[in-house]
Amino acid sequence: MRSFPRLPAVVVVSAAALSLAACAPAADAPADAAELGELDVQLSWILNEEWSGEFIAEDAGYYADAGFSSVNLVAGPSSGVAELLSGTADVSLTDALSVGAAIANEQAPLKIIGATFQKNPFTIASLTDGADISTPEQMIGARVGVQDSNRAVFEAFLAANGIASDEVDIVPVQYDVAPLTTGEVDAMIAFVTSQSTTIELQGIEVTDLLFADNGLPFVGHVVTATDEAVASDRAALAGFLEAEIRGWNDAVADPERGAQLAVDEYGESLGLDMTGSLASATAQAELLVVSDETEENGLFTISSELQEQTVASLATAGYDLDASDLFDLSILDEVYAENPNLVDGAAS
Repeated sequence: MRSFPRLPAVVVVSAAALSLAACAPAADAPADAAELGELDVQLSWILNEEWSGEFIAEDAGYYADAGFSSVNLVAGPSSGVAELLSGTADVSLTDALSVGAAIANEQAPLKIIGATFQKNPFTIASLTDGADISTPEQMIGARVGVQDSNRAVFEAFLAANGIASDEVDIVPVQYDVAPLTTGEVDAMIAFVTSQSTTIELQGIEVTDLLFADNGLPFVGHVVTATDEAVASDRAALAGFLEAEIRGWNDAVADPERGAQLAVDEYGESLGLDMTGSLASATAQAELLVVSDETEENGLFTISSELQEQTVASLATAGYDLDASDLFDLSILDEVYAENPNLVDGAAS
């Protein structure tokens, strides 16, 4: 599980550094073989099954089909904001809070152009046979393990539910589940597709209190680019989004495929376990990637309602923005207009 990084002051660089230098063709140019050049994609986390759709898009040749000579998936952890603004990344796959914070605090010229996760995966995990915390109010007086870098999002979750931070016994923890399973804490911040899954694979039932369902909904794994790229490199971004949709359609249909690629190839050096990776890949496909919105309009789409919910959650965290400050879905709209069969998961 990663956290929302604490953002340093962002230095806004020149427009030249913000463009996708490797992706020079005009927006209306056809995506013939390799004409779009290379694309550097900064990921927010390590090369595990969270990137199943990206692994499949490369393995199946969807990036090549879109016109890229190569797509470089750069492992995190990173918010991707600094990389975008410095020009060392063309696209980042990150979290909405990091992007929103950079826009609100530093006027960073960034836009979210799509979202892999319709729900953020944050949860308050507790043992069903233990504290069994199923409502925000049940956190009052409980010992809740909070990673230092997740303190800000936890404070936002408390605020969204009218709970003061001194009403909860906040215990510093890392990302290991041992403090929860051994009873050192009553609950901990976790990812529903990571720590919660890990505990359940030990045969221990977990009660999840999802942030997205309890006052703090926002999109996750957002596709982010600079304003300059959105304006001037639309062909490259459209090609990337099309390949992403195809890859994630496959990942949803067959979670084992993405998990296997993570274990055997992309994350081989991490010593990933196939049982855990498959459980995580399956959970994220079922809980986070697919929604009523995506069933109707296709993966990566973000409804007006979810955009406003994300903006409201950012406001709870202290970042005041309008939806138009954060989102530009015009390229995604164009991709689906030109490839309506993608909505149903068909190959383009």
